[in-house]
Amino acid sequence: MRIATWNVNSIGARLPRLRAWLESAAPDVLCVQELKCADEAFPREQLAELGYASASYGLGRWNGVAVLSRVGIEDVTRGLVDEPRYEEATEPRAIGATCGGVRVWSVYVPNGREPDHPHYQYKLRWLEALRATVAAETAGTDRPFAVLGDFNIAPTDTDVWDISLFADSTHVTEAERKALAVLRDAGLTDVLPRALKYDHPYTYWDYRALAFPKNRGMRIDLVYADDAFAAAVGDAYVDREERKGKGASDHAPVVVDLEI
Repeated sequence: MRIATWNVNSIGARLPRLRAWLESAAPDVLCVQELKCADEAFPREQLAELGYASASYGLGRWNGVAVLSRVGIEDVTRGLVDEPRYEEATEPRAIGATCGGVRVWSVYVPNGREPDHPHYQYKLRWLEALRATVAAETAGTDRPFAVLGDFNIAPTDTDVWDISLFADSTHVTEAERKALAVLRDAGLTDVLPRALKYDHPYTYWDYRALAFPKNRGMRIDLVYADDAFAAAVGDAYVDREERKGKGASDHAPVVVDLEI
C-alpha cells in the first residue's frame, strides 16, 4: 500500500498537477492539506474520475484538509478531541479516516506566526489536542495508524537549511519540538523519508529568493506512525520533482510504501 501526504497550497490552483501526480505516483491514500476551499467546492467528481473516494473538511479560507483513497474510506472524523478555537473560530485542520484497514489522520498544524503571537499559544494548545486524539485513537487497537501532514515544526536543527537564521522564529522552538516528543512518547515514530536529491529530505521551500533551486528548505511535512505502521514501511521518500516547474506548491509530497 502506498500512502502519501501533500500540502497542495490551494487544491483549486493545484488541481491539474494533483490529478497528474495521482496518475503517475498512484498512491492508494493521499492526505492533503491547505485546501483553501469549502467542502461544497471540493473537486470530488474530478477525483472520483481517477478512482479516488474523498472526505474533506474545509470552510473556504486558508486552511482545510482531506483524505483521498482508492482502497475505501470509512469512519471519517472531522476535528480533534477538545480542539481549541482561535479568535472564537474553529479552523478545519484535522480529518481522520480508515482506508484499506489503515487509520490515517491528515493534519495541518497551525503556523504559530511568531513566538510572542497569540497564534503560537493556539498552536501549542492544538498540538495538545492532537496528542489527546492520538491517545484515544490508538487505545486498545493494533491496527496500523499514522498522523500525516504539514506539522509546521522542524524536528531537529538539521531539518532546516540554516538553523542560525531561525533563532527567533517559530517551527524550531523548544516548546514545539517538545510537543513532537510527546507524540513519540505516546508510541509514534517519525518515519524519515529519503531525499531524491541532496543529503537531507526537505519538504518545503519558500517561493521567494530562489529558495528551491538553492535547496534552502525545511522538513516540516511529517509522518508519525505507530509500531504496526512503522514496521510495515518498505520505503519512504520526498517527491522533490513535484516541487519543480510553473504552478507548483511550495511543499513536495512525502510518499510511504507499506508492505501490507
